[in-house]
Amino acid sequence: MTEVATSDQLLVVIDPVARHGDGEAVRIAKDVLSAGATAKVCLPDGPEEFDRALARRGSRRPVVIGDDRALLRAVSLLHRRRELAGCALSLVPVGVGAGALTLSRALGVPMGAVAAARAVLDGSERRLDLLVDDSDGVVLGALRIPPLGGGEGSSEEEAPHHRAHWLRTCQSLVRTLAARPARPPASASPGPARLRVEVDGRTLIDLDQPVDAVSITPGGAGGGARIEIRPVSVGAEAAPLEAVARTITVSGADFRYRADAVVAGPVRTRTWTVREGAWGLTLPG
Repeated sequence: MTEVATSDQLLVVIDPVARHGDGEAVRIAKDVLSAGATAKVCLPDGPEEFDRALARRGSRRPVVIGDDRALLRAVSLLHRRRELAGCALSLVPVGVGAGALTLSRALGVPMGAVAAARAVLDGSERRLDLLVDDSDGVVLGALRIPPLGGGEGSSEEEAPHHRAHWLRTCQSLVRTLAARPARPPASASPGPARLRVEVDGRTLIDLDQPVDAVSITPGGAGGGARIEIRPVSVGAEAAPLEAVARTITVSGADFRYRADAVVAGPVRTRTWTVREGAWGLTLPG
């Protein structure tokens, strides 16, 4: 994990969810950053403005003030533009709702506006591994099949805070969404799944053995990802299957998965590949 000195020229992009949800924390972070560096502050009102601000950052180091979704959006944009290799991101975590900062905490970003802003100014860039799927999506922290744990991740349809702020001006759309039938709780278990999991071309588990859960996490030994599969127990508890691999393919009947803060799918097959040291995050030294 390489550490690189960071620039004093900052582009501070404040996610609207953070701005409306905890304005005091945003103000404190902005004051600390502006006192310690030359900072240009952007206040995007929607995803297009958010993307445009990052794309036009020039030589400034981007700092995102927001939650896990805001960080994921920034990394996804830079990945699509093939600019991750030359860009170190910084994050001041400001979240609304339970589980909004689960990924940020796991990555080692300090919690609290002052501590996180000081880390932006005084920390170092650390290169971290990334999972990239065959649809060009990215995973920063962890992936799980099926997507259990409603507090830790939700689909775009299950994100009321983000929907309300990103689409604040689209009143007719909001009314349409509000009229939708209630969705079942995200934490409800969908039951065992039948999946084929292949790691580096080798079948780790096949369709004839149902599983309770599959988890994939970048940052394994030798630049691989850690895979854990929990087979369904019949009688005695079944031991989990574990492996480290650079390429993981999951296939079977339609399945959903939670990647960081977002639930995706359904898909019938998906392949993830580890990109070692693919993105940089400023963390305490």
